[in-house]
Amino acid sequence: MSASFTTTTDAPGAVPGAGAPPTSAAWEAAFAKALPYAEFLAAHATADQRTRWEAVRERVVLTAAQRQLLAGFVRRMPVLVLAGAWCGDCVNQCPIFARFAEAAPVIEPRFLDRDALPEIAVHLKVCGGQRVPVAAFFSEDFAPVLFFGDRTISAYRASAAAQLGASCSSGVAPPAADALAATTADWLEQVERVQLILRLSARLREKHGD
Repeated sequence: MSASFTTTTDAPGAVPGAGAPPTSAAWEAAFAKALPYAEFLAAHATADQRTRWEAVRERVVLTAAQRQLLAGFVRRMPVLVLAGAWCGDCVNQCPIFARFAEAAPVIEPRFLDRDALPEIAVHLKVCGGQRVPVAAFFSEDFAPVLFFGDRTISAYRASAAAQLGASCSSGVAPPAADALAATTADWLEQVERVQLILRLSARLREKHGD
């Protein structure tokens, strides 16, 4: 069955403007069109951009405790990451998801170019604007669990301290090691929260018998 990305109109008596968001089937179809980390870079990044992404990926180091935490995840967690290969915030954050997936195969990050599916991207705005990266976390049957982006609190604090009000950087200068570690910890906190939501979900526990 094909999925439609079209937002439905308001039902009679509904709150004006409260049209329905994408269905689970539409989110799943968008996820299917998104790409794994390496394929996303191959399709959308220049050679220079790929070098920047990979340089950050090499510097993302998970602690033993973080690896142990991730290794204990059991619920499948599809993650649709709206991104742009050109964006410095994506350069400095998206490789973190690749590391998480290495430690926890149940985490399935897929990257969607910001302009590839405007009908989906419109539902992932931040403060009324189309920012990247934005991660959409789903249950195994693509019920939305969390939308989070475009920077973690550590990244926002660093940005505010350095250049309040500045636009997205190019990613030419990689983040300091402590800043990258803090951002990694911030994202892991959200990933763990989603995993716990999924693990404690009554309907999923009934489905899996646990």
